[in-house]
Amino acid sequence: MRDKFTFGSYWPGESVIHRLDARAKMLLCLALVVIIFCAGTWAGLALCALFILGLYGFAHIPPHKALRAVAPLLFIVVVTVLLNLFFIQGGEVLFNWAFITISEKGVWQAAFMGVRLALLLFAVSLLTLTTTTIDITDAFEKLLSPFAKRGFPAHELAMMMGIALRFLPQFAFEWQSIYRAQISRGARFSNNPFKGGAQAASALVIPLFASVFRHAETLANAMDARCYHGSNRTKLKPLRYTKNDAFAAIVLVVLLAAVVTLNFI
Repeated sequence: MRDKFTFGSYWPGESVIHRLDARAKMLLCLALVVIIFCAGTWAGLALCALFILGLYGFAHIPPHKALRAVAPLLFIVVVTVLLNLFFIQGGEVLFNWAFITISEKGVWQAAFMGVRLALLLFAVSLLTLTTTTIDITDAFEKLLSPFAKRGFPAHELAMMMGIALRFLPQFAFEWQSIYRAQISRGARFSNNPFKGGAQAASALVIPLFASVFRHAETLANAMDARCYHGSNRTKLKPLRYTKNDAFAAIVLVVLLAAVVTLNFI
């Protein structure tokens, strides 16, 4: 099963990170995202990078699995870097050709934003790597339960989020299966969209969406056949806060103080 590890999958383990309460992990992940945004210097980003690297070490997640988990979203980092590189101007001009101008400030800003966004992806990915889909869904519903008393559809939103998270690995698996099936039938795929690439891609996209809609319809029929309504659900492992959750919160407070201090040095 681990050989088929894909984006959004859960990496099983018994580490301290895995044993944290799912609600605490969601709130701490949000706090870590805020801390990364607060880092305004390279020293602050370096401290956040070391902290995230330490978290992956405590969770016993192999580096290649961590990279594979965020690989499908790295194009966001590339696009952000290019936008900052070409549109942020200031300082010494390093390259100028026609309408393309790259300045010293643009390079600095592109590198800084690229590193910051990469850290954000790794921080959020750690949540799905160390928390099962069921726990994430239950935690999300518990956090929104105070608003449910006012008519907010907390359970429905949590259920949709859980199904979406579960479909991400399924989506990747279906794509690989269809790609191999088309290759075995003699299909040729080109990276150049002007040489039949778009037409060849349709041989993947159309069967992929047909398969996804079929799985969605099967799931809907199964829930309807079982008269699923979502209320009064029992939990095999109810969520409980522990001392480790409080300690993790204290560690993040210390990290925030250190990052803010580095901004003024």
